[in-house]
Amino acid sequence: MSEERFEATGRRKTSVARVRLHPGDGTIYVNGRAVAEYLRRDSLEMILVQPLELTETRTTFNIHISTRGGGLRGQAGAASLGIARALMDYNPELRGALKKGGFLTRDAREKERKKYGLAGARKKFQFSKR
Repeated sequence: MSEERFEATGRRKTSVARVRLHPGDGTIYVNGRAVAEYLRRDSLEMILVQPLELTETRTTFNIHISTRGGGLRGQAGAASLGIARALMDYNPELRGALKKGGFLTRDAREKERKKYGLAGARKKFQFSKR
């Protein structure tokens, strides 16, 4: 007999996070390491746990997160979305609070591609009159 588990996926920029929530004491692991050791910045850890703080479930679940792609900030954002979606699976009544807090909206901003004839996506090369 297995215990209840809630799974969800979150994305941000080029990062993808697969989140698994198990009933437990509130420990969080990212790619097999403790969250503080992996993210290394309190601000990123805060981004990751915001949905848990809002719904007051910080010490209800042990969370295992598997992330790929992007940087640490994108991975933290992806994990936050994944946690919010998994919390909704756990209790659909949390949807209103999570939606109001903006945790269920996928941040669709991606890096714009470089165009030919330009230095970047929009930046032009320096103009020389002579």
